[in-house]
Amino acid sequence: MYALLLSIIYIAFISLGLPDSLVGSGWPAMQADLGVPLWFAGFITMIIAGGTIVSSLMSERLTRRLGVGLITTISVGMTAAALIGFSFSGSFWMLCLWAIPYGLGAGAVDAALNNYVALHYAAKHMNWLHSFWGVGASISPFIMGYAISSGAGWSSAYQTVGVVQVVLVAFLFLSLSLWRRGPHARQNIREVESDAETEAPSAGHVPLSAALRIPGVTLILGAFFAYCAIESTTILWASTYLVTERGIDASVAATFAALFLLGITAGRFLSGFVADRLGDKALIRGGFLANALGITMIALPMPTDVLALAGLVIAGLGSAPIYPAIIHSTPKNFGANNSQAIIGIQMAAAYSGSTFMPPLFGALSSQIGMWIFPFYLALLVLLGMVLSERLNHRAARGELAAASREL
Repeated sequence: MYALLLSIIYIAFISLGLPDSLVGSGWPAMQADLGVPLWFAGFITMIIAGGTIVSSLMSERLTRRLGVGLITTISVGMTAAALIGFSFSGSFWMLCLWAIPYGLGAGAVDAALNNYVALHYAAKHMNWLHSFWGVGASISPFIMGYAISSGAGWSSAYQTVGVVQVVLVAFLFLSLSLWRRGPHARQNIREVESDAETEAPSAGHVPLSAALRIPGVTLILGAFFAYCAIESTTILWASTYLVTERGIDASVAATFAALFLLGITAGRFLSGFVADRLGDKALIRGGFLANALGITMIALPMPTDVLALAGLVIAGLGSAPIYPAIIHSTPKNFGANNSQAIIGIQMAAAYSGSTFMPPLFGALSSQIGMWIFPFYLALLVLLGMVLSERLNHRAARGELAAASREL
């Protein structure tokens, strides 16, 4: 039963990644068909992000009331309905309407599944599961590309991914009993890492205000915000920087920008083999240090571009373990009773960083110049490292564990 449930969770993480690249990869064709300006894509992504942030903050209360299995099933069902709704949308306002359940479904399932895995599975699975998210995010552009090139149109891609989500909903519904038995089964497989993770979460609701008062929570929220800002800003602007500031051919720049994302996916897969041995703290620290090295290589004014291109790949590999390690360390740092509430807030912080920091860089670079790209990233890396190390010092002094017991 343990293996079957874990297999379903892996499939669910692929499914989580599938919709994430559809809007970006399909927007040129969608924009032309709908007859709206190119920049209108921002309205859709902002609505999705807003819904995701709201549902992430609500995830603790909903998960305690409905259970992880049911909230995952409902959330994936909402996403499936939204994707199929996208496929039948003939006007821009309909896309905006369907973007609401799209975002609401994504945030709740992300927070619920991440907390469940953090509580019940070893660090290696957290890394591999997020690698599988990358597989899903990498597949969907190919689905969109095939749909457009075959003449079926962008709506066919949304319909295809929506049907995949519907099939997953059926599997999730049939597996509801497995989710309820999961916490008891995990005591026999001995994959947890600390006493904090072996405690069953209580039924008591942890209000947002109470969660934010827990010592160290604001530190990890800031570090998570910084990391997700690094990732999303690099994905969006790296290619433009390489072309405009380094004079690199657009096709080469696009390839290496894509390698940053592939580096994250591959890096998470590789991190899974060492995660249990190194521990979350070392993975987060090493990830930020590798990020710093990669960004330094990008910034150095060398006559060859090889160093900058290699730095982009190294930054991607360094980024790989940070997200899963932050999530997986949450029950250990703050207690199993508080982890669902805190992970929900972490998801909101993550989406806030991903949503607002790339446009901020765009606005700054338009006024100052694209040359600030590596320095902008460097400030975010410094912020993430400082906050995560401050959290480590507080954990070493026992402040986090003491606060968890008091709540």
